[in-house]
Amino acid sequence: MHRSKLTGFIIHAAGWLMFLGFPLLFMNRTQDNVSSTYFVISSPYYWLFCLTYIFMFYLNAWYLVPQFVFRKKYFVYGVIVLLLSGSVYYLQPFDNLLRHNLRESPKPKNIGLPNAESIGPNTKSLPFGPLPHQDMRMQDPKPKPSNGIVIIHQAGNIDMVGLFIFIVIMGLSIAVSTVQKWQFTEQRMVKAEAEKATAELSFLKAQINPHFLFNTLNNIYALSVTGSEHTSASIMKLSNIMRYVTDEVEEDEVSLQHEWDCINDYIDLQRLRLGKKTKLNFELAGTIGYQRIAPLILMTFIENVFKYGISKHEATNITIKLTVEADKLSFFSQNSIIENGSKLNRTGIGIKNTRQRLNHIYPGKHRLDINTENNLFTVHLEIDC
Repeated sequence: MHRSKLTGFIIHAAGWLMFLGFPLLFMNRTQDNVSSTYFVISSPYYWLFCLTYIFMFYLNAWYLVPQFVFRKKYFVYGVIVLLLSGSVYYLQPFDNLLRHNLRESPKPKNIGLPNAESIGPNTKSLPFGPLPHQDMRMQDPKPKPSNGIVIIHQAGNIDMVGLFIFIVIMGLSIAVSTVQKWQFTEQRMVKAEAEKATAELSFLKAQINPHFLFNTLNNIYALSVTGSEHTSASIMKLSNIMRYVTDEVEEDEVSLQHEWDCINDYIDLQRLRLGKKTKLNFELAGTIGYQRIAPLILMTFIENVFKYGISKHEATNITIKLTVEADKLSFFSQNSIIENGSKLNRTGIGIKNTRQRLNHIYPGKHRLDINTENNLFTVHLEIDC
């Protein structure tokens, strides 16, 4: 933001320095007797010329365009522009600058020609005849009034160059104001999208935590009903899981090791309720180091495996594998599809929310493939670290 403002300030300053130098270059190129830069700058008509257009530029860019053009008050804006053009017609900034500085510039002395003061009363001895007292070519065609009054507007004179510069200045100020509005609108849209994504992600997290704990408590309840000797150990593992969920899951990213420990505890809980007809293959390939990952991204798919992929009446296979590489994580899970209408129709919120979270957290940095071929529910997820 500060860099953008500084860049804008430098652009404006450079543009106005060029504009202020334009009259100096023009005056020096058009005069036979070159005026000094100091003489032109000290002229009030120079500052009348410069400040008139600077004032109109910012008046139009900062007030007129935002207040009238952007609010579609075109008629009022047109009337104001006509009044401003009338003020340029009256002030005649360019003609006054040109006329007064060309006339008032200091003239160099004539060399080699006698003047009237150096010639005596007898002028007949001069070979070229008598010298006139005043040369009409050296007179000021439009002298200043002797009372010191400065005339700005000359009736019947139209400052065409001044009006042309006015049109250019107004056009540039409209363009600058339009670009600034477009940039401001673009920034607001980007900010709104970011806030929307953050709000959606927070909402998804709020949904995932109760959903995860609800399923885990159901599993422990099943153990307690059957009187399993592993109930107390299961409660301890659930405590570890709840500590992880409450303490670390609020972060945008967590250590992959902590996520893996939570997955281990959860799978240990699930092993207690697996029958002899279910075969579980759980594997970690690679070495976990300092990698980080969004919390509970993998847990959703693991929950889904145990929720819909085991049966007390059919033989089922479950495969869960995590491959850790230096710049990529690969997760693979596969389970048999149990023909149970009530379960298949209950899609839940887990996978849908996980898709949305992946799109928010890893845009363009993940690949998720889910298919149900050969009566197997397969998930393959890759995340670029």
